[in-house]
Amino acid sequence: MRTIRGWTGLDADDRGASVAMGNFDGVHLGHQTVIDIARRGAARHAAPLGVITFEPHPREVFAPQAPPFRLMNAEARANRLAKLGVERLYELPFTRALSSLDPERFAREVLADGLGVCHVVVGADFCFGRKRAGTAVMLRDFGAQMGFDVTIADLVEGKDGAVSSTAIRTALSEGRPRDAAAMLGHWHRIVGEVQHGDKRGRDLGYPTANMSITGLHPPRFGVYAVLVDVLTGPHQGTYRGAASVGIRPMFRTDEPNIETFLFDFDGNLYGEHISVALVEFLRGEQNFDSLDALITRMDGDSARARAILAAL
Repeated sequence: MRTIRGWTGLDADDRGASVAMGNFDGVHLGHQTVIDIARRGAARHAAPLGVITFEPHPREVFAPQAPPFRLMNAEARANRLAKLGVERLYELPFTRALSSLDPERFAREVLADGLGVCHVVVGADFCFGRKRAGTAVMLRDFGAQMGFDVTIADLVEGKDGAVSSTAIRTALSEGRPRDAAAMLGHWHRIVGEVQHGDKRGRDLGYPTANMSITGLHPPRFGVYAVLVDVLTGPHQGTYRGAASVGIRPMFRTDEPNIETFLFDFDGNLYGEHISVALVEFLRGEQNFDSLDALITRMDGDSARARAILAAL
């Protein structure tokens, strides 16, 4: 997959794609349906399969003081899209200038003239252009005028209603990662670079790989059974483990983070990128009377996580 961050001056190989367009936060089942329709369009037009998305997320530009809401950072989204076979990721810089384009100018300058798309797929609730004035139906009309096909995808229904990023956030906030996974079509993953921490876990016999969750919607704080993909470095591979998400009441971190203990692993992951999949919520955060009590509980958490993961 090639990532293109702009829409002007593109090589011929990066123009003319059949694209799915949206924010794709979570890349859930509804997003995957949109991408699958674009895939069929790519085959029909003998064109690359592309995704148009925006970075940062528009809500981060218009409501910078709002609580963190993203299910994925850009790295996690790109990883997931690559696994779905996307060939061109158009990660357009979302700026005030881009947001000021009215719907017709966006369709003409970005989609038709800039990217030269042959086919665009959007969800039925898609809005675009200045003040979100453009609708999916308007985009279809513009496409007919400007030379590209537009398909409007129906919303995907789950067992409890429409699949949406909002419903997935609710499931994660309530400590229901399996319900979130059912709507996502994959485990919810936190992806990022392993950072240096206070190394207290090493002293306790539980060395952890620490990552920031700044900017992401926080799942329920507590301990999880997890699957871990090490994406870079000499230890690349898939591991099982247990992770703590939150502020660690006994030690009180300044910002919430995720600390992951990889079972049966001995190596240095500092500076490497890992992907941590939340499989099952084990317990909430707790404050313990002593380090010995904490270690005993961690032993129990690890044993329970091993059993859950062995049954997958």
